[in-house]
Amino acid sequence: MKPTFAKTWQILRNESVRTPDDKYIRVGMDSGGIAAGADRLFDRLITEVAAAGLDLPVRRVGSYGYAFADPLVEVKSAGSSPTLYGRVDEALAAAIVSRHLGEGRMLDDHVIASRRRGTVISGPVTAILVRDTSTLGGDKTQFFKESFEAELADLGQEGSVQVVRALDLGIYDEGLAVQLLPSNVTYTNVLSRDISRIVSESVGKQLVLEHLLWARPDPQLRIVLRNCGIIDPESIDDAIHHGAYEGLARALTSHTPEQVIDTMKSSGLRGRGGAGFPTGLKWELTRQPVADRKYVICNADEGDPGAFMDRSVLEGDPHAVLEGLALAAFAIGAQKGYFYIRAEYPLAVKRIQMAIDQARARGLLGTNVLGSGWDFDAAIRLGAGAFVCGEETALIASIEGRRGSPEPRPPYPSVQGLWGKPTSINNVETLAAVPWIVANGGEAYSRHGSGDSKGTKVFAVTGKVRHAQLVEVPMGTTVRDIIFGICGGVQDEVPIKGVQTGGPSGGIIPEQHLDTPITYENLTELGSIMGSGGMLVMNQNDCMVDVAAFYLKFCVDESCGKCAPCRVGGYQLLQLLLKITKGKGKPEDLAMIRRICTSMQSASLCGLGQTAPNPVLSSLKYFEEEFLAYIEGGIPYARKLKKAMEEGRNLREVAQ
Repeated sequence: MKPTFAKTWQILRNESVRTPDDKYIRVGMDSGGIAAGADRLFDRLITEVAAAGLDLPVRRVGSYGYAFADPLVEVKSAGSSPTLYGRVDEALAAAIVSRHLGEGRMLDDHVIASRRRGTVISGPVTAILVRDTSTLGGDKTQFFKESFEAELADLGQEGSVQVVRALDLGIYDEGLAVQLLPSNVTYTNVLSRDISRIVSESVGKQLVLEHLLWARPDPQLRIVLRNCGIIDPESIDDAIHHGAYEGLARALTSHTPEQVIDTMKSSGLRGRGGAGFPTGLKWELTRQPVADRKYVICNADEGDPGAFMDRSVLEGDPHAVLEGLALAAFAIGAQKGYFYIRAEYPLAVKRIQMAIDQARARGLLGTNVLGSGWDFDAAIRLGAGAFVCGEETALIASIEGRRGSPEPRPPYPSVQGLWGKPTSINNVETLAAVPWIVANGGEAYSRHGSGDSKGTKVFAVTGKVRHAQLVEVPMGTTVRDIIFGICGGVQDEVPIKGVQTGGPSGGIIPEQHLDTPITYENLTELGSIMGSGGMLVMNQNDCMVDVAAFYLKFCVDESCGKCAPCRVGGYQLLQLLLKITKGKGKPEDLAMIRRICTSMQSASLCGLGQTAPNPVLSSLKYFEEEFLAYIEGGIPYARKLKKAMEEGRNLREVAQ
């Protein structure tokens, strides 16, 4: 007699060995971390822990999001709060074991403070993190550290409270910032005269100084990234004990497929691959057709320059994406699923394959999943680096072994997709959100966001930004809040010029529109798109004509060449832009550029050709004076500008 599903699930949970939460060392071993040396740190830490005779596990985890500080190590001893260190080398790794774990002393210049800031000091202060966040007048962090140490010494507290220079407090341009541990009470714009009061009242009497308190909540909300930096992505036991497969268990025991679809509808989740089509509606449309087989596909063919959102999720929480794919299959009535992952992501491929193998071994995939009577299995197919295969019909052709080029629609994949069968295709971020939604309810997800753009969105913020990183924020957060509030603003204090969203298919949002709340509709109105989540920051030294030409060249190179509007129009458009950048352009070229863009948008077969003109049109819309400067200045101006760019000089001064 087969065991019931509930018993089988309980047995599975009980048999899983949980990673201890009271003490551990975690190493961020995503691709970015490994490239920065995290694999060597991992081995060194294991050696150091063994040599010190310490009883705590050293675990690999995915991305913490702080790309600017790779490699990262988090350490927690029994009875203490976790501490995250950034820019760790092997010498610092040894010091973490000997000093932090051995002596209970935190290390200067590497601590990344918690963004969960407290408002109450409920116990003794054990450490004070300090960081001068001002950008003018030099870094006074060391001066303030010494000032705090002197005040503590006067009160006889120097041995019990450590003062530490922090690497980052997540607060910028707010003078001296101070965080008291373990309460995480944070003060900003601290002056020399405030130090004695902080020591005497906050440290001595556990009183909060309201006039200094930084009480703003963390603008980030981690739903998709909920387990990245927490679980070992190569351990299904760790994943299960942090909530993995709870949503699938709930669906199989107490939901019909229609109820799962209704939950997705009530959540308001829209496709995070860029188009923003409602996920629940897509699943409903795929469930409706009667067919002997149906399929689900995870589109992991992330190819935008500078984008690393999907890669980070696949590497950091592969079981969440696999569970999301299984829930999609249950909802539409599919028995088979595929991960279409670009071959340039070997670590993501490895960890997804491990997740599939582990889930199958535990009865979470295969025949009669956990005794529920439902069959489902998954496999991986590798993409060969063709950007156009991110388009649904081209992706399907590639999986089938055909040339990856788009097909006319209708019929849509929901009716006639993989091998002619109804198919639902969702991207990585969409699927990673699904288990949380099913486990917590659609209404819990829809409470976040703005208007018709519900929930959260993950962005990979790169370019001329102080702290490049992976962020997840509720929809409706402004571009300025992300760039300046989370990522610290623009590098080298050169004024910001614009932000490119949506990659080669997106557009440039100029500085005057950075306070626009991020929604699908708002970005479209500005001439850009949400895209999969790339966000490239540009400053006044970036030439928008060159930026437009760069993105267009990418699309021309990646075009499948099947339809003339994209194949011919893209090439003609690129030649006109290059002509202008060489100082050989004419005023009438701008009118021709606009006509070609309009033709490509209306007549191209797929989204690549339809959206390829977006960077060009948005550049013309907001920075037409730069095009005209090339045209009116001719060859001498073009040469002058190119030389200035090579020398790193301010382009605005050159243009004037």
